[in-house]
Amino acid sequence: EAFEGEPEPERETVSVAEPMKLEVSSADTPSLQQAAVPLQGKEEVDGFRGLKVQGVNAFYGKLQVLYDLSLRVPHGGIIALLGGNGSGKSTTINAISGLVDVKSGTMEYNGSHLPRKHPHKIVRMGIVQVPQHREVFPYLNVKENLAMGAYRRRDRKGIEEDYQRVYSYFPRLKERRKQLAASMSGGEQQMLAIGRALMSNPDLLLLDEPSASLAPTLVEEIFEKLLEINKHGTTLFIVEQNVDAALSVARYV
Repeated sequence: EAFEGEPEPERETVSVAEPMKLEVSSADTPSLQQAAVPLQGKEEVDGFRGLKVQGVNAFYGKLQVLYDLSLRVPHGGIIALLGGNGSGKSTTINAISGLVDVKSGTMEYNGSHLPRKHPHKIVRMGIVQVPQHREVFPYLNVKENLAMGAYRRRDRKGIEEDYQRVYSYFPRLKERRKQLAASMSGGEQQMLAIGRALMSNPDLLLLDEPSASLAPTLVEEIFEKLLEINKHGTTLFIVEQNVDAALSVARYV
């Protein structure tokens, strides 16, 4: 991400050889590694299922943060986007979620364009974010927080099944379902944030630094659960500084 007051630096594009192609647009700021999948020809590109971002330029006000961002997240995969503080990782997820101003470029999910600045419509398309700072509702209990994830749903049977699914991933949430979120540990709040997102029944889960501020043992536990969630059919796009954690689950980086 650029810093306010600095002159706009010259941008460059770096392509890495096949079978994995990483297109990286950068400034004289920390580098941004963009998640990619093998590119083998026109037929594969045209028939692609999942998230496609092409040539996106995103801004906070007049400050440009993303330059010509291109990436693809294949259906059913686990993709990791790595980078340090200020490299544009969170902005990437927020652009996909409709939370920042995208001036140009295209974003598609399963062939349908993502509406800009309409996060609720993006959630309806099956794309749900787990924010970096968890953003749980502190004065609601665990079950009430989970219920907030299902606010747009009307299928009572499906909602109850998803409660049980979340509790199977994170038994601690079931044990503490009447506990206020504010009184939970950081690791428990991260479990709750992931569980709340799962209550939306997402196809694609966007995770913004799920290891942030967690002890190593909790990081390992969280990422083991992410693998389990993926095995049950949810696509994962993870942005991380913790390289070891990300590489323990990601299929592409």
